[in-house]
Amino acid sequence: MLNLNLQEILTAFMVLFAVIDITGSIPIIVNLSSAGKKIQAGKAAVLSLIILIAFLFAGEALLKLFNTDIASFAIAGSLVLFALAIEMTFNVELFRNEGTAGQSTIIPVVFPLVAGPGTLTTALSLRAGYQAENIIIAILFNLIIVYIVLRKINLVEKLIGQNGISISRRFFGVILLAMSVKLFVSNLRILLA
Repeated sequence: MLNLNLQEILTAFMVLFAVIDITGSIPIIVNLSSAGKKIQAGKAAVLSLIILIAFLFAGEALLKLFNTDIASFAIAGSLVLFALAIEMTFNVELFRNEGTAGQSTIIPVVFPLVAGPGTLTTALSLRAGYQAENIIIAILFNLIIVYIVLRKINLVEKLIGQNGISISRRFFGVILLAMSVKLFVSNLRILLA
């Protein structure tokens, strides 16, 4: 029997929306597109959905299988976010997509931007206090927004303009840098405690 709760859905949606921060990722996505790297919106949304739901139910067990914990996973992910922030802030290329040429759907869009360590650990944290079906609905709504933003990125680029993208890229690079440091420090405290 489903225990749908509108308040839980809305709260989980807002928390996940803030953590995914697809609007803050627009400069990264625009930069990838302008560099000729293709991002498949549907594939990114579906893969993110699969990863988030799988991690929601099996994340803690999966991490234990590899003899690690959530805090260690979050610290490793914070380092990836830190590298992305360095790219954005200083306009250097650290991530080279050596898989499929010209593709950026999986790295860095699906991981770490959408279904990254912050989102995965947040989903696990929400699981402790919310019904799974409410979290899944919140994830679905977030990924619909992600899909729309990825699909309409050229329109967003035209609206913002090159100067706006450059300024917002550096601004959000610093924000992402701060988020990565916070994720690193808060989880380092957990490990050291």
